[in-house]
Amino acid sequence: MHRRLATGLAASTLALVAVVATATAATAVPADKPQVLSSWTQTSASSYSLWAAARANQTAWSAYEFDWSTDYCSDSPDNPFGFPFATSCARHDFGYRNYKAAGSFDANKSRLDSAFYEDLKRVCAAYGGATATACNSTAWTYYQAVKVFG
Repeated sequence: MHRRLATGLAASTLALVAVVATATAATAVPADKPQVLSSWTQTSASSYSLWAAARANQTAWSAYEFDWSTDYCSDSPDNPFGFPFATSCARHDFGYRNYKAAGSFDANKSRLDSAFYEDLKRVCAAYGGATATACNSTAWTYYQAVKVFG
């Protein structure tokens, strides 16, 4: 009787360990999260495109537990003078929030701010003449604000 009880208990324990291990593996954050985060927060247009595609399909990246929340351009207008800066602000928020959560914000802040400025300048590249000048001036102001107060 003791032998059957011990065998049954051992089998139950192994099954429980297997379930817990599977559940833990399913909720574990992938080891390459820092590399993915870095690839989405560079100054290049391709980095911006990768982030935008991931943002559009966040469920595919749910295992990474990224913080996708945003308040866009915070207390500043999201579309100052009609220039669509909201998505650039959202990517900037993404970088700030996720690097803060990772404990490596200070080491990355300058690059995040530079990526933000490059994103804003890409928005401004769609304009010409005086409108482009006004857009670039506004972009510079937004960049300076995050550089100092961000």
